[in-house]
Amino acid sequence: MKKDKKFVKKIVACMTAALMAGGLIACGGSGEAASSETASEDTGAALSGKISLAGSTSMEKLCEAMSESFMEANPGVTVTVEYTGSSSGIETLVQGGVDIGNASRNLKDGEKEKGAVENIVAIDGIAVIIDKDNAVKELTSQQLADIYTGKITKWSELGGSDDAIVVIGREAASGTRGAFEELLEVEDACNYAQELDSTGAVLAKVASTPGSIGYISLDALDDTVQGVSLDGAAPTVENITSGNYKLSRPFVMATKGEISEQSELVQAWFSYIASEEGQAVVSGVGLILPQ
Repeated sequence: MKKDKKFVKKIVACMTAALMAGGLIACGGSGEAASSETASEDTGAALSGKISLAGSTSMEKLCEAMSESFMEANPGVTVTVEYTGSSSGIETLVQGGVDIGNASRNLKDGEKEKGAVENIVAIDGIAVIIDKDNAVKELTSQQLADIYTGKITKWSELGGSDDAIVVIGREAASGTRGAFEELLEVEDACNYAQELDSTGAVLAKVASTPGSIGYISLDALDDTVQGVSLDGAAPTVENITSGNYKLSRPFVMATKGEISEQSELVQAWFSYIASEEGQAVVSGVGLILPQ
């Protein structure tokens, strides 16, 4: 799909720019991140205080792991994260309610106009999932689009059982939904049976509902469901890195203004993400490093 290729090229361009001398920079922005050393190392003083984040539910595993690792390295700092959805998180950021807004998609022009800066910290795949008993293991991008727009309504049309297809998706504010619909070119055209408010809810619903299909963050994929191959490529880190699996999107930790304009604590947070320890956390939760 033409739009898929454009999206992948955009991601690759962002990833190429995302590390400079070991430090993250804002993709599309002009400011550099702090160095890979923490602020406490630069000043000789221990960091203390609070960092607040809000946004994408798909980024929960990354945020929890990164917060735990960062606080272990900096015992005087408390990191809090609220999982309210990508659009809500960015809106809270631009209103001054949090230090960082998490989005599992690229920022919109309107969000950037309000001062939000896009800092890509990882690349994630979107896994299409079905229940474990479904005999259909592979779809084309067109078939998937036809399922979500209601043109294909039974699995028998795809070589499976005569069961009706139960189309599960995320709520309108979800970054996962926004990226999924954009990549498939089905924005505002999906015919959902249910719209759920978190990655975990979609996973649980598909696992317990025969004939259902849904989409989740790749790092949330487990053995309670099946991940569907798309255009001959399974949803794996290797296939996303090679460009063979088309459903991928950035994990963004947005700031209001460039990273270099943020508080000492926030700069230290991004420096830690760019460090060897932080990059190990990103890889450890099944995400792809932006490089």
